[in-house]
Amino acid sequence: MSAARIRETITECLSKAQSDSPEVQQKALQTLAYITKVSPQNRNLLAQSDGAIPALLSLSRSSTTLQALSLSILFYISLNPNLKQSLAEMETIYHLNSIILSLSSPESSRLASSLICSLAMLDKNKAKFGVAGTIQSLVTAVSDPGCPAAHHLLSSLAELVRFHGNCTLAVRSGAVPVLIQVAQSNNSEDLAGTSLAILGLLARFEEGLNALRKTDQIVNSMVDVLKGRCMLSKEGAAEILLRLFDESEGCVRDALRLPEFPTVLADLSIRGSARAREKVSSLMKKLMEADMDAYGDGNSIFLKW
Repeated sequence: MSAARIRETITECLSKAQSDSPEVQQKALQTLAYITKVSPQNRNLLAQSDGAIPALLSLSRSSTTLQALSLSILFYISLNPNLKQSLAEMETIYHLNSIILSLSSPESSRLASSLICSLAMLDKNKAKFGVAGTIQSLVTAVSDPGCPAAHHLLSSLAELVRFHGNCTLAVRSGAVPVLIQVAQSNNSEDLAGTSLAILGLLARFEEGLNALRKTDQIVNSMVDVLKGRCMLSKEGAAEILLRLFDESEGCVRDALRLPEFPTVLADLSIRGSARAREKVSSLMKKLMEADMDAYGDGNSIFLKW
């Protein structure tokens, strides 16, 4: 279809999207979603159409079906790198925050989270989300044990905390205990792995590392993860333990008190992924050094093992 024909279709659909008939509106939005799903050029044409973005944002405040379709189209538009900055207006972000906190539509919550994640991939946008309260909204939504959009919410949080300021906001919003709770739940290995990956990102900065260090039984919790089945979770737990050991002798001592820890590390050094084996090698080196310092008489538990 030629660009001229696409423009005509877009203009026609935008007009019909303002109809008083929900059926006409739905069909128009379905057409716009279809033509923007796989075509960057069509996304640009729609974004450049007069009044298109405000109209879609207005429709995203409509009924569940129209809201989901509008959010889908906005998400497709956001996939174009050149359109991410213009879409990330504060009013839009506030609206997305309200959607993810709403329990009315899981599908809309997933789409809003995906849109946040897409827009946050532009580094210039990350601080905006922090200022607009998106970090707090994501943490609050994820804390709901039955949240159907948890995977999408965690993906958005993972992208946003790559910015130091957002990491601080996440820690102050209580993200660490919430993420640990998700990591320890049996609901989904995928959610657990993503939660631990986020905790690893938080641990890069002092605020996050201090929050982890102050968490009760944090070493035991991470060792329990290493005993599990999910390799992504194991990689995340090993990364967190490494950072804790670098900063806290108390955490090292806690690990040395766990008689099963050497066996867990040895098993992971053989059966783990390349990244897990690399982390485990560093962990074993740190523990052996600390163990030798503590047991200079040759009674090292690592030497015995």
